[in-house]
Amino acid sequence: MNFRTLDLNLLRIFDTVMAEGSLTRAAQVLAMTQPAVSHALKRLHDAVGESLFQRSARGMKPTAKAEALWPQVRAALAGLQQALAPGTYDPTAEPVNFRLAMVDATAVLLMPRVIKSIETQRALANLRVQPLTTRDPRQLLEQGEADLAVGYFPDVIAALRSQGDDATLRQLRLYDTRYVCVMRQGHPLAQGALTLDDFCAAHHLLVSFSGRAHGFVDQALSGLGRRRRIVLTVNQFHTAGQVVTSSDLLTVLPRRFLAATGYEHGLVIKALPFQLGRVHVDMLWHMRRDADPAHAWLRGLIAQGPLAADPDEAVVRVDESAA
Repeated sequence: MNFRTLDLNLLRIFDTVMAEGSLTRAAQVLAMTQPAVSHALKRLHDAVGESLFQRSARGMKPTAKAEALWPQVRAALAGLQQALAPGTYDPTAEPVNFRLAMVDATAVLLMPRVIKSIETQRALANLRVQPLTTRDPRQLLEQGEADLAVGYFPDVIAALRSQGDDATLRQLRLYDTRYVCVMRQGHPLAQGALTLDDFCAAHHLLVSFSGRAHGFVDQALSGLGRRRRIVLTVNQFHTAGQVVTSSDLLTVLPRRFLAATGYEHGLVIKALPFQLGRVHVDMLWHMRRDADPAHAWLRGLIAQGPLAADPDEAVVRVDESAA
């Protein structure tokens, strides 16, 4: 490849196609026609001397050569952008679209505040919240199917820390909370401290976004040589709240997420009769978006200002001391 004759604009198009994973979406971002983007990629293929993408059912699949080139191209473009227009993004003048992956409870907690900020700033940003059905959103972010993922990702966070500077994802801790046991008012177990025997003997509802009928609670119980009966598994907090308030099922939920059930005031909260780690809610994004001023603006909206203290910390501590 003769670098002196290379059209550097091709690298910007290559970067966008890699980020979006689709010719159609890349053309929209670049304000180009799809044939023009396709022609630009062909020119870059010819210059490099080998294919950079293959068509697949899920869009444009990068070759090994493209994967090797992209980090260097991305870093070079980010450096140029920072040098020529450091941190420039005007939310009132530049329309932008973002896809956010999160569960319903996280959206209930975060989105009202984010939308209020967008309206206050008169920003032209448009957000699309898509359901998160996994605790490992790396594929969503790497393939450009989501711009941000927000949730509880303990295994992913551990992997990122072990990778250090080689990690392709970036992370920011938003808040944490604790798991509590929830039941309807008037439930036979609503009075007094909840014992481990009572907990295991009861019937349970599990909120599982992946559909698996086995969660962190079951892992903790297994370590104690105990188990519980899960009568119902659902994938939404609102459904969980409705079922629990009208039955004798118990469920275990993050305390901050009870408002997402829509039935918070009809529920009784109990401390768990065994140890379960706190829930750490993190924001994840791919490194390719790290230097994007518009993306940085969105991350700032989501992370702005501390959330109120966990609303039931005092009650949980009292229950724990009673147990």
